[in-house]
Amino acid sequence: MSHEVVLKHLNVQEAAELIKNNDVCVVDNRDVNSFHVRHIEGATHLSNENVQQFLAQTSKSVPIICCCYHGNSSQQVGHFLIQQGFSEVYNLDGGFEAWRQVFPVSDFND
Repeated sequence: MSHEVVLKHLNVQEAAELIKNNDVCVVDNRDVNSFHVRHIEGATHLSNENVQQFLAQTSKSVPIICCCYHGNSSQQVGHFLIQQGFSEVYNLDGGFEAWRQVFPVSDFND
């Protein structure tokens, strides 16, 4: 019997706890300019241009948190990553906009 991997959902507090206590990868699929202006500290910008490199360099066992503006398009990214073999994938509900209301973000100068 195969174990089907499903996209899990996290609110910002749950995501922050996971980031603090685990080796996780946060991927942000907002446009590159928005990402460069502000993003979750340690996040990786993920786009069509670098997705193949990301897939080649990232362990499929590392938990992934997907983030976009409001938590909608990042769900598609999450499902794609599951299809690529990642075993623990989360979507940040409310996206970056919800995160920045509660937690600090890295500015371009950081």
